[in-house]
Amino acid sequence: MCTSGLPVHSLMLTATLDFNVSPAFDLTCQIPLPMPELAEVSFYARQWEAGLGREVREVVTHPVARIYRDCPAATVTKELRGRHLDSWQTHGKLMLFGFGQGRWLSLHLGMSGELRTDPVTDAAPDKHAHLVLVMDEIRLVFSDPRMFGRVTVDVTSDGGLPLWWRELPPAIHQDAFDAKLLGDFLERHPRTPLKTLLLDQRCFPGIGNWMADEICWQLRMAPAIPTGELSQKQIGALHKMIRRIASEALRIIGTDWSDPPKSWLFLHRWRDGGLCPRRGCGTPLLRAELRGRTTCWCPRCQL
Repeated sequence: MCTSGLPVHSLMLTATLDFNVSPAFDLTCQIPLPMPELAEVSFYARQWEAGLGREVREVVTHPVARIYRDCPAATVTKELRGRHLDSWQTHGKLMLFGFGQGRWLSLHLGMSGELRTDPVTDAAPDKHAHLVLVMDEIRLVFSDPRMFGRVTVDVTSDGGLPLWWRELPPAIHQDAFDAKLLGDFLERHPRTPLKTLLLDQRCFPGIGNWMADEICWQLRMAPAIPTGELSQKQIGALHKMIRRIASEALRIIGTDWSDPPKSWLFLHRWRDGGLCPRRGCGTPLLRAELRGRTTCWCPRCQL
């Protein structure tokens, strides 16, 4: 048994500023291929729904692939072959698939991972398909060119969820993620920039770079503002916005990979020369590194 713990191109740019900006920013930055976030993870997990109720007849792996660094491919094969996929769920950036009798497959997509369902053919899976679950008419594929993803299998004696999954922090949509929990977490990190703290999976599971930028932009908050400077009113507004952005992202992107509204920062943050989409603004957006993460913001709206 093993225990575990958007359609965007890679761009290069240099942010050139004509006015004072917080020294927390590194003004020369790269825009890397983004890691799938809460909504993208939900979308990809849904791609395996066609396998529900079907038996895994064969497991095809690339045993030396880095996705098996925490769990040998042989163990994955042993525990899943002959089992039926009976459930799936996500939590933040993690996926969990149930195969009955306490067998649980956990996946993390890393930077470039994706799930898909292919028809069964005589052709071999592509070279990046490091895990393939062959069923009667379909193959469930986990493809990961850069191999930063991760695969683990847990076996629970009582058939219940793995202990580590049950001990994950509250999901953003759960009642347990309330304003008090948020306020207490911010209080423990008063000097951390807001954008940086929003990426902390201990409190904000599933929030990644674009969601954190969106939340800050929607609230007109500077991404580099220390969280200790937020008022109680601002913390309350932050809590509501986190839940709203997460809910909308799941509804729009997580369902069918649609784009969020043009009024969001999302569609304007990726390219050089993007303009703030807020009505009446239109200021050129800026990008720079904040604590090692590429950050996009409007210098007019987010003072």
